[in-house]
Amino acid sequence: MTTITPLALPGVLLITPKRHGDARGWFSETWSRAAMAKAGADLDFVQDNQAFSAQRGTMRGLHFQRAPFAQAKLVRVLKGAIYDVAVDIRPGSATFGRWLGLELSAERGDQILVPRGYAHGYCTLTADCEIAYKVDGPYSKESEGGILWNDPAIGIDWPVGPDEVLANERDRTLPTLAELGPVEF
Repeated sequence: MTTITPLALPGVLLITPKRHGDARGWFSETWSRAAMAKAGADLDFVQDNQAFSAQRGTMRGLHFQRAPFAQAKLVRVLKGAIYDVAVDIRPGSATFGRWLGLELSAERGDQILVPRGYAHGYCTLTADCEIAYKVDGPYSKESEGGILWNDPAIGIDWPVGPDEVLANERDRTLPTLAELGPVEF
């Protein structure tokens, strides 16, 4: 049975699928519509994505999609470990600007559900990381957005130093949350 644990921000869930093992290895059900609906997350995923990061300290995010292409994400690590972060950017939310972060690893098989209305990002904690995630909305280049990963007003406590971070030009030049303005989800 999968364990679903609500986290400190509304709608963000830690999903820990049970692994059934024997001498051959293990089996795990990584997604169940019925289990998620029972936990209040009735999602219709439309796309699976996979990413590979060669180096420890690779930063991806903080990204989101605006309406009408907003996306919830279910993220898991296939190889290695990451520090995964969700930031509430829903206008008018009581937790607007708050973040939470947790380590996800292939070894544990845990996952995080990041609902619509949150910016999402991660930093690799090991080399040769592979990450898979499901989204419940199609990608639209015109609707993509992001927030600077090291916005001091948000104050994310990343487990790697800024001198260790490998980020692309886009992620290094995203606006701060204050510069972003209201976003529709």
